[in-house]
Amino acid sequence: MEFRGVMGGLYRISEWIMRLSVINLLWMLCSIPVFFFTFMGLVSPSVDALKASLPIIAILAPFTLFPATSAMFAVARKWVTGEEDVPLLKTYFRGYKENYLQSMVGGIFFVIIFVIIAVNYFFYLKQGSSLKLLAVLFIAFTVIIIISLFNFFSIMVHLHMKVLQILKNAVLITIGNPINSIVLLLCNGAILYICLTKFNFFLVVFFMGSIMATFSFWQFNRSFTKLQTKQQELEEKEQQRLAEAQEEEAQSDAEAVTEGEEESKKEISLHKKDENEKTRD
Repeated sequence: MEFRGVMGGLYRISEWIMRLSVINLLWMLCSIPVFFFTFMGLVSPSVDALKASLPIIAILAPFTLFPATSAMFAVARKWVTGEEDVPLLKTYFRGYKENYLQSMVGGIFFVIIFVIIAVNYFFYLKQGSSLKLLAVLFIAFTVIIIISLFNFFSIMVHLHMKVLQILKNAVLITIGNPINSIVLLLCNGAILYICLTKFNFFLVVFFMGSIMATFSFWQFNRSFTKLQTKQQELEEKEQQRLAEAQEEEAQSDAEAVTEGEEESKKEISLHKKDENEKTRD
């Protein structure tokens, strides 16, 4: 039974609330160790407790948080590409299983990069005024890596590539589309800020991750579709150019054949003329 009008709108809103909340809960359940140590570090009155939990979070994230996030992006991909009524549990855990290895390897890579950036940032921050400028450079690196992280998950669930190819393309897309990258960063930053400051517990538990994943993949899919369209247009232009070149070549060959036939006719006529003159003599 399909509702229309106001009831239909309310039904669709409630349906999307259910979808987003279910996937967000699955994401958090599959990442319990990471969220547990993060929560314990944040609620602790001592800053040292948070610092002590960071290494544990860094070790656990590639094996729990990254595969769970890849599964969430796999569901978001279905929604964005028009498959809204997919079974949530089945789709989520299928994505979790299929992308576990690649997401784990990618997670190890990103964790190492973040650790290197953090170590260098705090090192140069303690140096003289001239070297402090390098700390700003590492902040820019951090922004690029964060945006690349969203693109990494989108590429992994959308395209069949090896891990190194996914990582390379994620960085290239981030750098090659600065406007889309800035929009992606600002919108996800706004979602994160609202979820952490306004009704923080409710929004974080039920909506934060799923909304960010859905928006991130929508933004990536929009850019990827435009890129495909431009590539198809370039291929069509190249095919048209080749066809025109072949047509011109065929015309030139035909003209050359025609000229050759005319020259041969002239030679034949000259030979006949010479023969006639000989006959007269």
